[in-house]
Amino acid sequence: MESHEIEKLWAHIHWLSVLEEQGTYTAAAARLGVSKSVVSQHLADLEKATGVQLVTRTTRSVRLTEAGKSLTRDVRSAYAHIARSFSSVRDAAGSVQGLVRLTAPVAFARQHLVPHLAGFLALYPQVRVHLDVSDALSTIAADGYDLAVRHSFRIPETHVAWKLCTTASVLVATRSYLEGAGEPREPDDLARHSCLHYPRGNEHPAWTFERGTHRVTVPITGCFATNNSEALRDAALDHLGIALLPDFSAHAALARGKLVRVLGDWQLTGAFASEIYLVRPYSPHVPRAVNVLVNYLREKLFHGFAL
Repeated sequence: MESHEIEKLWAHIHWLSVLEEQGTYTAAAARLGVSKSVVSQHLADLEKATGVQLVTRTTRSVRLTEAGKSLTRDVRSAYAHIARSFSSVRDAAGSVQGLVRLTAPVAFARQHLVPHLAGFLALYPQVRVHLDVSDALSTIAADGYDLAVRHSFRIPETHVAWKLCTTASVLVATRSYLEGAGEPREPDDLARHSCLHYPRGNEHPAWTFERGTHRVTVPITGCFATNNSEALRDAALDHLGIALLPDFSAHAALARGKLVRVLGDWQLTGAFASEIYLVRPYSPHVPRAVNVLVNYLREKLFHGFAL
């Protein structure tokens, strides 16, 4: 094959390396900003040109053959170098631009992230943000994200993390519910209440409280459980019981007096992590668009959700 014919396939080889990194045609297409059928066609053309099978397809994923791995192994570092050089040149031009792919939990994104994005995009009109809102923990790099918001107890050592803000767990209910069921004075009083909770696998639900050196864990029961804090908040607003929530989900309703704190002199532990992070996969070069978004959100959310 002539050198000019090989040059026409350079983009195809890059797409093959992206497919290897992402693991599925869907994820590779999202990363490249094209349709899945276009990725499939380019790789079929590459296989035709090389005369060997480069990709093995299964029902759930794809993997490269030894020939495919050999091809990407030889060019991966070169493409990474080109990408870093291009980003450096573009960033040095002065304007902040580009696409930032961001994923965040549903409740936090809807209540505290999206309200700040309009201001950010007004400041940086050449930046585009693609936000995926999901409570499922995705693999950040493999799923094509530049950043993730994580309300988590631990961050993988292979990632870079910035503390976005602190958060706390709170018990809340409506005044109407407490007037009918009575307000608990001690954690043990929860035994006679409907406790709206976030399920944790097959474990019997229990809440743990601390006050000074005293620590107590109480089993709880209730008419409703869900893995979304907004849904728990809404159930509490409907007078269904006492809900355990992260403060960012309870903040607005508490500020308006629609919900009130319960057992506020006790500290809840182990329910939700006490810090929220912005996380990215490690990379020697970070696009300016990613950095400015990180700095902007940290400035806006640093003080947390004082109740």
